Amino acid sequence: MSRRHSLYARPLLAAAATVTVLAGTAAAAPADFPPDRCSATAAALDDTYYQDAVGKTGTELKAALHTIISNQTKLSYSQVWNALKTTDEDPANSSNVVLLYTGRSQSKNDNGGNVGQWNREHVWAKSHGDFGTATGPGTDIHHLRPTDVQVNSSRGNKDFDNGGGELGSAPGNFTDSDSFEPRDEVKGDVARMILYMAVRYEGGDSFADLEPNDQVNNGSAPKMGRLSVLGQWSRQDPPDTFEKRRNDVIFEQFQHNRNPFVDHPEWVGAIW
Repeated sequence: MSRRHSLYARPLLAAAATVTVLAGTAAAAPADFPPDRCSATAAALDDTYYQDAVGKTGTELKAALHTIISNQTKLSYSQVWNALKTTDEDPANSSNVVLLYTGRSQSKNDNGGNVGQWNREHVWAKSHGDFGTATGPGTDIHHLRPTDVQVNSSRGNKDFDNGGGELGSAPGNFTDSDSFEPRDEVKGDVARMILYMAVRYEGGDSFADLEPNDQVNNGSAPKMGRLSVLGQWSRQDPPDTFEKRRNDVIFEQFQHNRNPFVDHPEWVGAIW
């Protein structure tokens, strides 16, 4: 097994109750955050959305954020297809989405299970906690992203870590028998999605308590690693315009909750 021992072997780029949306209907955005609003300012969010979390650290911060982001609208798995066409729209071509691991811009309508198409990737692998595609963690678009079918298959349900051999079909991505390393441009995105899931799903609603740990080969346990590497990835690849816009769109148009680590990436270190 080939594995690099340092993150720096290759330099990274700088950097209300829950309701279910009815099929074919659009969820109404909260009145305080109309759909035509540009990116939310941190100050405005801290005075409103995050007011019960500001100033806290550690387990208190994690608990406060869990309460805040658990107030969300839930999508069905079939609704995820259309949601991703909006959340991951290519800013340079509104007919396309940008695929997570390859960065390829591809027609929104070229989705499915065939080679060359894009499908729905569970960044927190759905077998880690055995939640499948159940409404809740299995349909939470904060961690569901469009990806190339073959690359999605190569990632499988592996944990995240540095190392492995480079994927010929997706240069910049590496994998081996027990882990997957995404391209530098989305390393932070992946880390913040994993840590969002760990805060959002704490063992309620009949779902497992999802937690990061510092190992790989987690199998069906509700764990995802490697935490120390995820923390490094989040620091080295801070949120960019695409990730911030995605967070806004999910909040305004679909789930009405936010990924707090996109708004406050420093909270990763404050909790873990």
